[in-house]
Amino acid sequence: MGKTGKRGRISGFLQTIKIILPLAGVLAVLFVSWNGSYFGSRVLVRYFGWSFPDYGYHLFVMAVQVVLFFCIGGGIAFATRGKDQQFYVPILTAMRQISKGDFKVELDSGKYRQFGGIVEGINEMANELSRMETMRQDFIASVSHEIQSPLTSIRGFAAALQDEGLSPVTRKHYLDIIEAESRRLSGLSDNLLKLSVLEAESFPFERKPYRLDKQVQEMILAAEPQWLGKEIEVEAELAETTVTGVQDLLSQVWTNLLHNSIKFTPQGGQITVTLRTDEEWIEVEVKDSGIGMAEEDLPRIFERFYKVDRSRSVSSGGGSGLGLPLVKRIIELHEGSVQVTSRPGEGTSFRVRLPQQTG
Repeated sequence: MGKTGKRGRISGFLQTIKIILPLAGVLAVLFVSWNGSYFGSRVLVRYFGWSFPDYGYHLFVMAVQVVLFFCIGGGIAFATRGKDQQFYVPILTAMRQISKGDFKVELDSGKYRQFGGIVEGINEMANELSRMETMRQDFIASVSHEIQSPLTSIRGFAAALQDEGLSPVTRKHYLDIIEAESRRLSGLSDNLLKLSVLEAESFPFERKPYRLDKQVQEMILAAEPQWLGKEIEVEAELAETTVTGVQDLLSQVWTNLLHNSIKFTPQGGQITVTLRTDEEWIEVEVKDSGIGMAEEDLPRIFERFYKVDRSRSVSSGGGSGLGLPLVKRIIELHEGSVQVTSRPGEGTSFRVRLPQQTG
């Protein structure tokens, strides 16, 4: 506490000095100009032999004082002009760099004293713009890659279909692939649009109370062809629960989590969906006995286009890498959270928590 108080007093003293010094400088210039005009006017009158009445002489002294004041001030400004340029030119140069898209700016805030906060703000702005530019470039590269993959497949199989010697079975196989890739491309476009709308918070949110347990049950039944096709055993323990939220958005959450579990759960596996509540929170857990994920992948699975294993994703249905980012964004808009635990070969568990009263 003693050191903190001492630092505070020193800081206050320095601030006082910064205020007093400019005032003292102005007073010094006034003092010099007043004395200079007093003695200088006498010298001028004697040298040129001028004669003034008392009032005229006082006016003459005042005129000399004004001239001296501006001359001294102009001299000081001219003498310190280089320092002013050294002070402002780096800031102006940095701002011009930023305006041209060059965000590699690093100004030393220690040199700018009371303007240090402004300089730090410029540095932070440059860093943030640089980070956003990197994200933009990565996003464009990822979108281009994800779009190019199904387009290449569609183009290749469409060209193959022009071969008149294809058997009906092979032709149907190629058409099925084109249809699947078209759906994949459509899903990518749809998810990108949804994600951009949600991140811009321009979605017309109409939160209403509804039965969450019935919604989750409906999503499980809607995915029945997928989990029955892989002979996956699905168990559901759903407590009767009412939530206040955007029903269409939350249905997207349960659909994405269920489809992920089905996709990465092997033949004859198991998926458990649990809905439980307490006084503050509603928790939905989707747990599977699938292939799981490595610990180092878990922090990144909610990033756009991130795939734990691209070859695995392609072989298991060609996900776009946008489903989980969409899930996270929807849950955040409902003031909730989503957590994941997983181990390779032991399955994955997603836990979604929503407040009892949302909106």
